[in-house]
Amino acid sequence: MEQFERKVTKVGNSFGITLPTELLKKVGLTQGDDVQVEVKNGKIVLRKKEPVTLPEGVDAEFMDILNDVIIEHDKAFKGLVNR
Repeated sequence: MEQFERKVTKVGNSFGITLPTELLKKVGLTQGDDVQVEVKNGKIVLRKKEPVTLPEGVDAEFMDILNDVIIEHDKAFKGLVNR
């Protein structure tokens, strides 16, 4: 297994780690790609986020509207969980 050492750097109010181009090419990542980050057994795991395939009859515009409704009524939805 190939290993790389990187430093954690400050980026605005957050922190970041740069990744070598050769590493990104090996896993098929390019600038602007989305990644999923999770902590598993005390380790950080990065994974390329796979595109979501919408069911037949559901388009991106519908999902945008649904997302806006969810954001707008977030507090109400969370309140329903406890009922």
